[in-house]
Amino acid sequence: MTTPPATPHRRPAWAGRNYTLLTTAAVVTGLGNSGALIAAAFAVLDAGGDGTDVGLVAAARTAPLVLFLLIGGAVADRLPRHRVMVAANTLNCLSQATFAALVLSGDAALWQMAVLAGVGGTGQAFFAPAAEGMVLSSVTGEQASRAFAFFRMGVNGANIGGAALGGALIAAVGPGWVLAIDAAAFAFAGALRAFLDVSHPPARAPGGGLLRELAEGWREVAGRPWLWSIVGQFAVVNAVVAAAQSVYGPQVAEDHLGGARPWGVALAAFGAGTLGGGLLMTRWRPRRMLLVGTVCVFPLALPSAALAVPLPLAGLASVMFLCGVTVEVFGVCWMMTLHQEIPEDKFSRVSAYDWFGSVAMLPVATALAGPTERLVGRSTALWGCSALVLLLTAVVLLVPDVRRLRRRTDAPRPAATPAGSPPVSATPVADPAGGPSGGQVIARGSESAGGDPGRAPDARPGLS
Repeated sequence: MTTPPATPHRRPAWAGRNYTLLTTAAVVTGLGNSGALIAAAFAVLDAGGDGTDVGLVAAARTAPLVLFLLIGGAVADRLPRHRVMVAANTLNCLSQATFAALVLSGDAALWQMAVLAGVGGTGQAFFAPAAEGMVLSSVTGEQASRAFAFFRMGVNGANIGGAALGGALIAAVGPGWVLAIDAAAFAFAGALRAFLDVSHPPARAPGGGLLRELAEGWREVAGRPWLWSIVGQFAVVNAVVAAAQSVYGPQVAEDHLGGARPWGVALAAFGAGTLGGGLLMTRWRPRRMLLVGTVCVFPLALPSAALAVPLPLAGLASVMFLCGVTVEVFGVCWMMTLHQEIPEDKFSRVSAYDWFGSVAMLPVATALAGPTERLVGRSTALWGCSALVLLLTAVVLLVPDVRRLRRRTDAPRPAATPAGSPPVSATPVADPAGGPSGGQVIARGSESAGGDPGRAPDARPGLS
């Protein structure tokens, strides 16, 4: 009797319904967001604004993101997270649709665009903590690293393609239609997330009020030196990298490299590097996740140094590619560590503090970049950015848990814990033979939204 050939799977066995819905939704919004960020800037310019006005509209989106992130984390730990995500997507859809309608009508005023950008930032503040960990919770622990790496590859590819497609569409049909496409992408993504299977949500203890829950989230962060040290590190690292790449980089390109086109090539090389890093992490599962991830932060000092020299385009693009690879390795290692160490009932609040640290200093750094350049010179400012990245990363490596924490392979994720219980810092466990066990730790116990700043350029997963 002949055995019929096996039917090939269209997707891996671990890529179940929730994983597929979440990944598809994030890729769709990644495509829309990347083009919309460019479209919003050109909409301001087409309305008669200048560079300062573009910056004001961008700041109007960032300000509510910083203000409401912690509240968003507490809300996401109180309510079903998929409902918070759908509500946030709906808010973003409505704000972008209104933005698009105003731009297409030709009557968009600067204050209207700033207000709508602020509404979008508010939606992001509630979406990001709720989304954190959703992809990782949709797959088994054994396959979580590979699943998250594939997820990030999809989103990073969407960001690259969306920026290129958005630029072409802006030139062909104008920024208003690109904003309308982004609104439709949010609507589609929200509809997909509404179909997530959350029939067996984990039990959560009753809350004790917003302020108490925020305090509990802070205790989770403060009780883990590896966590607060890396969040603090990236509060500064993100800020100086953003200043170097958003303020100094275009100026160096204009003065020494030939203008916007070579700068675009350098940024594209960074994007290609993130795809390469994602591909690497589908195969590589480092045992000391935090140690490997932190070492991979050192190359973030290279782009600022390359701009300070400045290197020719080939050298700069090579540095940016390497930086993209290592940023992606860090991103996967960091998210896998959070998934392993943070209790499920606390991780939205922990994620909110993580996000808050990642974005809080961005407006300050970009605002001070110009005065700093006038005070010490552009080259000195760029070397200073590199020095800060190297110094802070070296300091983080002095934290014992950063060096010692290992991947846990045979234990479940930390369960929900009683309110007020102190977190236990991760500590290596000796195996019966007397040496460190493979990935065993005593520990207690993330996906975020595209188009927003993270630890480093795109170090955070894109999740809108």
